[in-house]
Amino acid sequence: MRPPIIVCEHVAVAYGRQEVLHDVCLEIPSGSLLPFVGPNGGGKTSLLRAILGLLRPTRGRIRTPFGSSPPGYVPQQKNIDPLYPVSLRQIVEMGLYPQLGWWRRPDRDQARRVEGVLDRFGLLQHQGKTFGELSGGMKQKALIGRALASGADVFIMDEPTSELDEDSEQEVLSHLQALCREEGKTVLLAHHGMDQASSLAARLCVVSHGRVQLADVGQARHLLAGTSSAGRPSFHGPLDHEAEPRQVLP
Repeated sequence: MRPPIIVCEHVAVAYGRQEVLHDVCLEIPSGSLLPFVGPNGGGKTSLLRAILGLLRPTRGRIRTPFGSSPPGYVPQQKNIDPLYPVSLRQIVEMGLYPQLGWWRRPDRDQARRVEGVLDRFGLLQHQGKTFGELSGGMKQKALIGRALASGADVFIMDEPTSELDEDSEQEVLSHLQALCREEGKTVLLAHHGMDQASSLAARLCVVSHGRVQLADVGQARHLLAGTSSAGRPSFHGPLDHEAEPRQVLP
């Protein structure tokens, strides 16, 4: 069993008086690729933002290594200003800021890393364009490239392939799998498609109506299909509120 790199201990998150995550207990080992699946509005983004430290839990605590090793983060593209007045290359170089600060320029090795990311995703010929000039797919690749250029140990991605065509999506997902398999990186990603998510990993993190459960693919399909007429998930057993064990990813 690999040691956990992220631990959620009885975590609750609320917006004002509305609690959106309830008693989340979760351990994620180093080197995992963990897709987060569930309905829109079910809590996937809130959980990822809480793990990042962008949302403060109202109860419980989250342990991460981000104080000494910041994660690479890909937000939903709709949260980025489309008039962002910087070039595609500058966006990717922003992934280096935890190492460089705002004023130092990339050294030769860092510049080579940026070039490699741009080349991998077919962005070299577009590197001088501003964010507003890019297509939806290129914007998404630029945000993914920014995260990968950071060289982080943990990557957290919120719908990272939502604007990509099928070939580009497979290219990005294959690269994320290689990061885990070959470099021991940890990747958490919210994904909109159950079929794609289930092809990435044997275990998924099901997030629905504020409840969180690790499940194999068959269990995940059952949990997401088994909703009542009120739209509530049919979670059983370990998600009983008073007897929930910590969910541990093998």
